[in-house]
Amino acid sequence: MNFLADLERRGLVHDTTDRDTLAARLASGPIGVYVGFDPTADSLHVGHLLGQIGLRRFQLAGHHVFPLAGGATGMVGDPSGRSEERNLLTREELDHNVRRISGQLESILEFDGPNAATLVNNADWTANASLLEFLRDIGKHVSVSQMLGKDSVKSRLSGDSGLSFTEFSYMLLQANDFRHLHDTHHVELQMGGSDQWGNITAGIDLIRRTSGAGAYGLTWPLLTKSDGSKFGKTASGAVWLDPERTSPYQFRQFWINTDDADVADRLMRFSLRPIDEIEEVLRRHGDAPHEREAQRMLADELTALVHGEVAAMAAATAAEVLFGGDPRDADGAAMAVVAGELALTEIASNECDDLPAVLVTTGLAKSKGDARRTLEQRGFRCNGEVLDGDCDLRTIAPLEGGFVLLQKGRTSHHLLRIFSA
Repeated sequence: MNFLADLERRGLVHDTTDRDTLAARLASGPIGVYVGFDPTADSLHVGHLLGQIGLRRFQLAGHHVFPLAGGATGMVGDPSGRSEERNLLTREELDHNVRRISGQLESILEFDGPNAATLVNNADWTANASLLEFLRDIGKHVSVSQMLGKDSVKSRLSGDSGLSFTEFSYMLLQANDFRHLHDTHHVELQMGGSDQWGNITAGIDLIRRTSGAGAYGLTWPLLTKSDGSKFGKTASGAVWLDPERTSPYQFRQFWINTDDADVADRLMRFSLRPIDEIEEVLRRHGDAPHEREAQRMLADELTALVHGEVAAMAAATAAEVLFGGDPRDADGAAMAVVAGELALTEIASNECDDLPAVLVTTGLAKSKGDARRTLEQRGFRCNGEVLDGDCDLRTIAPLEGGFVLLQKGRTSHHLLRIFSA
């Protein structure tokens, strides 16, 4: 299938420069393409994945990809899609963030082999440029009326907070990035979210004015949930790609919890699988939505893509343990994931004589009386087996990692580690 048509079927095209010309250029041979990622935090989040996976699609199709870390533009802040100005970062904060997100940009793309990706940082060609040089070489080619006509600028000028000259200049910096990459790496296409259209077309116009060459732009629709709420946010905050900020288990659960109304859109946009395969999974999902096959496919693929196969398998097994599976089937890696998600109590072996007291200590029972009543009702499990009042926790074979898993109902869990007194 025509590559651009495939992107359109997946819902990944919002705006393009001349569609037929772009389709013909993509079909004629490899093209250089870039997506920029500003280091506003020390980790990317799931909202950035469309850009990373978009570059991966192009790389798999034989094109040359250039992920860009915005070491320069990150100092200014992009006004697109924002109602107020960002807090400016210090040079030290920015350098730290660039180092961290550069590793994440390298995780999804191939940086070895004949079609290796090239990681670039716009600070390399911007940080040492003088203001006068920039105004002379770049500023003279961009009219103020053109900049004022961009939606990202108009929306801020009409708002309460206005727009500083610092943020107003962001469009020039991004346009110059496209010009530089076009001149030095033959990059012909810039991609981004639909809020980047004004910045992208400014770069295309700058290339035309400075070299007479043509270039292309493509944006994808911004992601929202079917209910209109913001994508990538949970009750605990943003879903990060850094495993220290959002664990692989929590990352996988974010995708598992995708609403049925959203899962077709998410699979089409994020999955690298062929469309026919995705449509078959969605057909089966429609017949049996309670099995959540589509969500599991989405979660497993993206967790493996971001965190690796081993972490994805451990996260999936840990989810089985925490949602009804037999914990005795879990290996050490899966139990380490479980231990990272649950509270852990270390208890001396001689304290295990009073089982109700142990259950109160773990928080699974409100009182000893509550513990005894729930034990009589067979409401507790230990390592997957129903726990009774006569059970001695010390005689139960521990799970991998030396853990004992206590459970009340389907979703209340607590880990024990018993040590000799």
